[in-house]
Amino acid sequence: MKKRILFIIAVASFCAVSCKDFLLRVPQDRLSPDTYFASEEECSLYTNQLYLMFPGGSAIYGEEADYIIPTGLSSEVVGNRTVPSTASTWSWTYLRSINFFISKSGNCPSAAVRDRYLALARFFRAYFYFEKVKRYGDVPWVEEVLSAEDKGLYRGRDDRKTVMANVLEDIDFAIANLPATKNVYSVTKWTALALKSRIFLFEGTYRKYHGLGDWEDCLQEAATAAAEFTNSSGYSLSTSGDTPYLSLFNSVQTDTREIILSRAYSASLSLVHDVNGRYTSTTMGKPGLSKDVVNSYLMADGSRFTDQPGWETMTFYDETQRRDPRLAQTIRTPGYTRVGSGVKLAPDFGASTTGYQIIKYVGASKYDAYNTSENDLPLFRTAEVYLNQAEALAELGTLTQTDLDNTVNKIRSRAGLPKLVMDTANANPDPYLLAPETGYPNVSGENAGVILEIRRERTVELIAEGFRYWDIMRWKEGKRFERPLLGMYFPGTGEYDLDRDGNVDFILYDGTAPAAGNGVVVMSLKEANLTEGTSGNITLHKNISRNFDEGRDYLYPVPTDDRILTHGAITQNPGWDDGLSF
Repeated sequence: MKKRILFIIAVASFCAVSCKDFLLRVPQDRLSPDTYFASEEECSLYTNQLYLMFPGGSAIYGEEADYIIPTGLSSEVVGNRTVPSTASTWSWTYLRSINFFISKSGNCPSAAVRDRYLALARFFRAYFYFEKVKRYGDVPWVEEVLSAEDKGLYRGRDDRKTVMANVLEDIDFAIANLPATKNVYSVTKWTALALKSRIFLFEGTYRKYHGLGDWEDCLQEAATAAAEFTNSSGYSLSTSGDTPYLSLFNSVQTDTREIILSRAYSASLSLVHDVNGRYTSTTMGKPGLSKDVVNSYLMADGSRFTDQPGWETMTFYDETQRRDPRLAQTIRTPGYTRVGSGVKLAPDFGASTTGYQIIKYVGASKYDAYNTSENDLPLFRTAEVYLNQAEALAELGTLTQTDLDNTVNKIRSRAGLPKLVMDTANANPDPYLLAPETGYPNVSGENAGVILEIRRERTVELIAEGFRYWDIMRWKEGKRFERPLLGMYFPGTGEYDLDRDGNVDFILYDGTAPAAGNGVVVMSLKEANLTEGTSGNITLHKNISRNFDEGRDYLYPVPTDDRILTHGAITQNPGWDDGLSF
């Protein structure tokens, strides 16, 4: 707890200067870049600001993409993005701070201290450019501090492969020089290995599925980094308690056995977020898990739900029985109770568009007041690294059963599922996950079956952690955004006891709205938009035309202001018409 509070205070006040040895310090009005960074304290205080680059709050748990459906769809999903004049994602402020520190790090006389914080800065430069390349593809690589008069400010874009080669150098330096001591609130060697596996899994699969070439080396870098982490870090999966998966996210304190790095929160320091409001209120978008994803969860015996007779028309209670236990630790299922309460709660359609109400991250009811949640939010965790390793090797064609047992099957074991057998998966790929209507039709080859199963595990394990949109982009599966967005199945109008506790929870009606008791949600057939008219799955956003342009939408448009400032040296991404003549 003490380290957690110290980390929060440091990030919140990174530019403060200690009073220790005050009389020996150069006065603040005469601080000079030529004399600063001479101590570990000064290096630490300056670089603490870089932690603010990491996402927080709703940027993590508020993701949507194709498998979490709120009342309003993002422009990425709808396909109606326009070219902006400016964009925060094109900002280069942090890069200047990073490069400034790197340029002055030689002021520190201690080689050990200098290399540690230089490694931290290069870790963040790798992270910075990874985020840029994900969104924009080719971007200018800048490693010097530019002045207002520097012609380098007007340079064009460097090829993404050149940029990523530089990113590789940065992250390898970080891995070699960051401390190996675990610290859940500070970047370490293990964080850097996790980031490397994330970066080069993305880059390798993006190049592979988008036909850019030179993808094998990227995937090998990802697999090697993940393997070093798996074999040497000492991290493992948390298996404590009855709901070990859920506890990773709704506990106030971070589980340091599995979580590599967390974003810290503390109500006593007024650092809070609003995940309870996101998933329990009626006014914050009412996000619900899509039927498509619910279908992806396996049965508890490891068999496929979509192989069960009559799965298409199962009602909520029946479809949630004997499933992968992570389903009941991700959404409200029959028997669900809030943290610290023994009261059983059914899904609340008033707070969930689809009826599949998300509970991941949701804490005790005392945090339901606006913006009071204080549970730490994981940024890097061991399960992701396992999945990165398995996917990279599967895509390379070098995956073995031993690799699966050391990665994916540890995750399945924690969930209580039988292990994934590679030969079995490849001999019988899941038709549901391969079909153009419901799956990933771009997957092919001898390893198609196991790649699909790894994607299933990734979807289930990492849901609402900020990965899904980018997974869709790297897999070149943007057309998924055009598919029907479905919720629960209902055979017709009437009263429904969703969790079968003897109480009506939901009424579907035609005509005049019926009277409803306390806590009962009513919905008209018109609002439900059932797929078969008077029966079927709830359909969301049926009247919104969604279009994903394969020649345009995998990259974001470059802001016009920056194109103008560089006199066209910064080119526009393909398919985006910004009205400029250069």
